[in-house]
Amino acid sequence: MNKVLLAILLVLLVAIGGYVAAGPYLAIHGISEAIEKRDTAQLSRYVDFPALRANLKAQLSDYVVRRGGPELQSSLLGAVALGVAGDLAGAGVDTLVTPAGIGALLQGQDVWKRATGDTAGGDTWAPPTPARPLQGAHHRYESFSRFTATTQTRDGRAIVFVLSRDGLQWRLSNILLPLDQAPG
Repeated sequence: MNKVLLAILLVLLVAIGGYVAAGPYLAIHGISEAIEKRDTAQLSRYVDFPALRANLKAQLSDYVVRRGGPELQSSLLGAVALGVAGDLAGAGVDTLVTPAGIGALLQGQDVWKRATGDTAGGDTWAPPTPARPLQGAHHRYESFSRFTATTQTRDGRAIVFVLSRDGLQWRLSNILLPLDQAPG
């Protein structure tokens, strides 16, 4: 009886380990499918929106301050201007990085694709070609709880999508934007 119980326990542990190891790939597939279907409810299962908003705000705030340079940072008026610019960037992130904001972006993208003829059949009335931001990404485990998928912009700059594990679930928690990378 102990051998059967041990075998069941071993199979269960291997199955859980396999699920955790495949988790980021399942999450990437879920994100891609949700974007393709324009399903923001499904997207919410694979995106940690509060963490993503916080991380993007920090990146943009840092970028604004660094672009301002030490001269702007050291003057009172410059510091106020940098503060306002950082607040505006943060407000933009707060608005766009939500299920509703992503839904609006996807709808806008549909309209743009139809207007430019980027549709499944080239016909204005055909469905627009689906967005596939993670297609062709290079995947990499950075730790047991961090996984990255790196894609390239059209001008060759890297965008890194960071997935984090919380328990057995993997969710998108950060997007490292190519703010300071030179094109090419």
